[in-house]
Amino acid sequence: MIHSSLKQACDDLYDNKMLVKIKSELDPDLEMAAVHRRINEKKGPAVLFENVKGSPFRAASNIFGTMERAEYLFRHTLEPLKKLVASKKDPFEVFASPLLWPKILKALYNAMPQKKKTGPVLYSKTDLSSLPQIKCWPDDGGAFILLPQVYSEDPFKKNIFNSNLGMYRVQISGNDYLKNQEAGLHYQIERGIGLHHQRAISKDKKLDVSVFIGGPPAHTLSAIMPLPHNIPEIFFAGALGGKRFSYKRTKDEFISLDSDFCITGELVLDSTKKEGPFGDHLGYYSLAHDFPYIKVKNVYHRKDAIWPFTVVGRPPQEDSVFGELIHEITKPAVPATIPGVEKIHAVDLSGVHPLMFAVAHERYTPYEKRVPAEIITASNAILGFGQCSLTKYLFVAAHEDNPELDIYNEKEFLTHILERIDLENDLHFHTKTTIDTLDYSGESLNRGSKLAICSCGEKRRTLKTKLNENIKLPEGFKNPKIVIPGIIAVEGPKFSDASGYEDIEKFCLSGEVNISSDDFPFIAVCDDSGFVSKTLDNFLWTVFTRSNPSHDVNGIKSFIKFKHFGCKGPLVIDARVKPFHAKELIPDEKTEEKVDLLFKKSGELYGLI
Repeated sequence: MIHSSLKQACDDLYDNKMLVKIKSELDPDLEMAAVHRRINEKKGPAVLFENVKGSPFRAASNIFGTMERAEYLFRHTLEPLKKLVASKKDPFEVFASPLLWPKILKALYNAMPQKKKTGPVLYSKTDLSSLPQIKCWPDDGGAFILLPQVYSEDPFKKNIFNSNLGMYRVQISGNDYLKNQEAGLHYQIERGIGLHHQRAISKDKKLDVSVFIGGPPAHTLSAIMPLPHNIPEIFFAGALGGKRFSYKRTKDEFISLDSDFCITGELVLDSTKKEGPFGDHLGYYSLAHDFPYIKVKNVYHRKDAIWPFTVVGRPPQEDSVFGELIHEITKPAVPATIPGVEKIHAVDLSGVHPLMFAVAHERYTPYEKRVPAEIITASNAILGFGQCSLTKYLFVAAHEDNPELDIYNEKEFLTHILERIDLENDLHFHTKTTIDTLDYSGESLNRGSKLAICSCGEKRRTLKTKLNENIKLPEGFKNPKIVIPGIIAVEGPKFSDASGYEDIEKFCLSGEVNISSDDFPFIAVCDDSGFVSKTLDNFLWTVFTRSNPSHDVNGIKSFIKFKHFGCKGPLVIDARVKPFHAKELIPDEKTEEKVDLLFKKSGELYGLI
């Protein structure tokens, strides 16, 4: 089925028992998000909220809550699109599937947007305050559009071929925004709209911006596709959706005719306003900072408009499925896009950008014992490629060491690296550089460091599964626990500005630690070793969101030789909470108690999960 609207998609899911409808009135201020989180956590159905307090519009969430549901929505278009993407690696692969030729040709046809004079979204107008005012976490600065498709064009080349469609959160209430007149636009570093913004400023050229909400599910996914800057996302939207992207253009507006809502306006070039705080997908609040904002002109909507939203927080969440789907579509193209690289995996459990795994070729000197060379070159290519450039920790393995290595199995991949890592040679730092805007482990907003760990060759060690009974630690460090073979979590003193970094120096230089890198090459110093070692998920989230490589990576018997850092003992990462870190997301207790009633025996959602 080809969906022409979000309503069609919801009806399709409902008819196939993949969506539930909630008739009870629910408050968009925290309550709806709390319901979503519980259902999503249990991999439950999509949800249609039919009675949103304070708004005449219905709302839907968890549409993409499971991979099974996402693939179902694109069941008629996903396979030919994947073949089309794969053709970048091997053009002959397309010719090997003649039954797909008609579908591939149709996908190419549907990729071309079509201009029209009218469409469903022009049914009527409303204002920002009439939209569902979704607030997900207690300290959020106001209501946000949580699945926006933000459209902009190069101000000097105003056409669809020089356009960008991105998912940049939009704040529609709170802070100093003028009610119904202004909306905050939070776009992160390395985003396409930033290029348009910069060009508009350079010549004081007006920058028109549109925000599409809803429409066919393919439009939502297209806004987060990591496409090169020269490939417009609305072309991808048509190919994936099986229906050409319909639009109308006026003097100052670009309108997506099939969207449920379309907000048009102009980006203010010469000033900013505070945006946030906002509970973000790393599992912490992103704080209030100065960001651009839009002067709103019109808010259009369909007759049967449905307001889609999601809830982000510590992964996995619904946006984790977005990442999985993007991996599924793009992974065949990676070898053709980044020379020497076979696979990449942005680890969702760490918040995506803090940690990436990669498999690359090591072929520079096949006649010698393999040492990292080509994979170091590959690591630089990855860190210079699109949104991969926001990666903070990059682990690279050599394809030739194990062609069957499962990059998506975090334990298997880490074990492979730790069995081979040479801590004196394999650590490659990039200091004073950019990191994800949402990552507060660095020196300031957008600023931090990176560490590429490139390991290859024969297995060096057998990782231990038990701790030595005679383990020694400096005073203030305690409770060592194994996370997985080769990795230990150790509790350290609470970090303070006065002594925090000195504590780790003491740990590494005291000479008291008797842990061998042959047994455990990786030590994570944390606040709660029981929590960090309980699951690999906890380890990946804690360690890689709460550390900045240049400041927090150290090692037992560390040294610097010709400006290269290495260590003769285990690698040590300080993953304690620092005073400058953003606050962890914690649900509101009273809201949770109220939502409990919906899931109890007398509640509307009893037995759903």
